[in-house]
Amino acid sequence: MSDLKHPWLRTTLALTLLGSSLALQANVGDATALGKDLTPMGAERAGNADGSIPAWTGKWRGAPPQVKFAGPGTPYPDPYADEKPLFVITAKNMEQYSANLSEGQKALFKRYPDSFKMPVYPSHRDFRVDPDTEAAIGRNATTAKLSSDGNDALDAFGASPFPVPKNGNELILNHTMQARAITEEANYNQVVVYADNNRVLEKVNYKIYSLWSDPKQNAQSTNGVFTDFLLTTLEPVRKKGEIVVGHEFINAAAQPRQAWQYTPGQRRVRRAPTVGYDSPTGAGGFRVYDEDRLFNGATDRYDWKIIGKKEIFIPYNNYKIDSPQVSQADIINASGHINPDLMRYEKHRVWVLQATLKPSARHIYAKRTFYIDEDSWAATLADNYDARGQLWRTNMQTSVYAYDIQRFHARLGLYHDLIAGSYMVDRLLDGQTPAKLNASNFGADEFTPGNLRKLGTR
Repeated sequence: MSDLKHPWLRTTLALTLLGSSLALQANVGDATALGKDLTPMGAERAGNADGSIPAWTGKWRGAPPQVKFAGPGTPYPDPYADEKPLFVITAKNMEQYSANLSEGQKALFKRYPDSFKMPVYPSHRDFRVDPDTEAAIGRNATTAKLSSDGNDALDAFGASPFPVPKNGNELILNHTMQARAITEEANYNQVVVYADNNRVLEKVNYKIYSLWSDPKQNAQSTNGVFTDFLLTTLEPVRKKGEIVVGHEFINAAAQPRQAWQYTPGQRRVRRAPTVGYDSPTGAGGFRVYDEDRLFNGATDRYDWKIIGKKEIFIPYNNYKIDSPQVSQADIINASGHINPDLMRYEKHRVWVLQATLKPSARHIYAKRTFYIDEDSWAATLADNYDARGQLWRTNMQTSVYAYDIQRFHARLGLYHDLIAGSYMVDRLLDGQTPAKLNASNFGADEFTPGNLRKLGTR
């Protein structure tokens, strides 16, 4: 990578936040660097100074040659299954690695000194996304503009709109508007484990169609719809048969999420109540709507600021925890977090993004810090603070590269309440049966209130 465009690379051994947002903007280069100094996604192609983060190779598009992948709806074999941790971070040695830990990770070590640990593996940047996503990124780099209110990307479609982000609003939109699976269908479990080991479980059937991620669509054909969804509750018995259908919009601030709900006890369809921002959702109402994938939905209640870049140990290549040999009982325990031996952390460069609640806005989180992976534009860690400035919840998003769709795919969402000592695991595979990605042909009326009425009366 050119030192003229990225002079801060010469100082990465310091492993500290890299300057003010103004200085960052002056150093990130421009869209012409895509595919040259930058990868086609907008990440730095070069590795770091000491080699602990490798250069991007992008040598695998789809399944690597050493794995046997049976196809959509089957488990993703771990391409790095033979690797052993380089080291394990514990409460006893965390200070040695503190420069590469988030505040939330440090808080987990302090909250659970006898059980929380982080096995750190070799870092890899071997996967390349599909040609449609790369093409969309390239187009967006030359056409995308931020709306005057900062909440929408104009003249962009299909993938993260700002591969060379110049401010916090552009960076968060890269996360929320990243290219994902076009269709996703699965039974997912959500489990909340409280400090006294009491548990709440919900099982939900997901059907999702991401119009934004579909190369057959365009900004006009979607009518402003970002994603369609249909969620059917399968467990617990008291909620069985509840169905929610709805739409998320490309400009989530101007067009709030629309949803309709069918409740078996009432046997009728009605508009769902508030389905955004900090309304509680999921098992036990543990997390809020805009915490899905760490942040999801409208951005208008926060001021967004790029703090800089940092090298952090983040969840990455998390195939092990999805293995058919791993049960839900293996994953869940009562110590305030999941089984740490099933996690994989790697050192990667992340964008550090701070969200501060606007004085006129309301939300349970007054400040949020996100750590966004440069290679995928996905948030991997999130630290959420209450109105007193106390770190309240720290969350993690695991991921894999899905061979069949040639895109990064969000897996388990891990939500930790540091004060209460409880946690939630989202998107647990039911019986470790993977989601079907890009393998569903949803009908034109699949995601409508009319279909909801039909489904409710069956």
